[in-house]
Amino acid sequence: MISNIILITLFAIGANCMYLPYEYSRPIEYVTDFDLEQPIESVHPILVRDRRQVHGVANTNPDGTANIMAKLPLAGNDKNILSAIGSVQGVKPGGSFGAASGGLALDNVNGHGLSLTGKHIPDFGNQLTAAGKLNLLHTDKHDFNANAFATRNLPSNPAIPNFNTYGGGVDYTFNQKVGASLGMAHTPLLQKTDYSAMGNLNLFRNPTSSLDFSAGAAKSVSPFIPNRSWQPTFGLSYSKYF
Repeated sequence: MISNIILITLFAIGANCMYLPYEYSRPIEYVTDFDLEQPIESVHPILVRDRRQVHGVANTNPDGTANIMAKLPLAGNDKNILSAIGSVQGVKPGGSFGAASGGLALDNVNGHGLSLTGKHIPDFGNQLTAAGKLNLLHTDKHDFNANAFATRNLPSNPAIPNFNTYGGGVDYTFNQKVGASLGMAHTPLLQKTDYSAMGNLNLFRNPTSSLDFSAGAAKSVSPFIPNRSWQPTFGLSYSKYF
């Protein structure tokens, strides 16, 4: 018993160096519709479109890596669509990647959604995530959503126990141009909570591409981490839709 406590404590102390970045513990949001006049994630996807058509997006990260995401509608009606989803994150020129995932997503015409995804992260292991989104407000100018997720982390190192991460957040977009979001993720095993506050400004958009600037701050709180202030983060992201 004592040896197990010591092992968990040592693992938690080192978590600030080895634990996944916050973005790896959160579920991926997929663009739900790319034929709209404004090609960003739609909270009211067009459900009568060709359900066999693949939709996707490729975008860049501030560190020069890229993300590729795709969505294939499988079945549905005028209210809901069930789709297969997949992504590769942090792709480098040499072909290596930071994470790869696949799963299923259910989208509702009113902007609500559910998803179940499995993710593989090299040098870490696997994750299984259940996530949901609830659209609280949708008008011609305003979109306001709440989201939540629960992730089961399955490390490949047998010395590290499986552990859970869960969290949620809210996001707001005005006129499909300016947005802001607040997020939180908590990992009980590590007694660690991550907070994020982000803003987004669309600089350019046409039916097939988008250039966005994002800026914000993130903070981790844990008894095993010295007092840590909010850390700024910002970058440009270019997205290509197909």
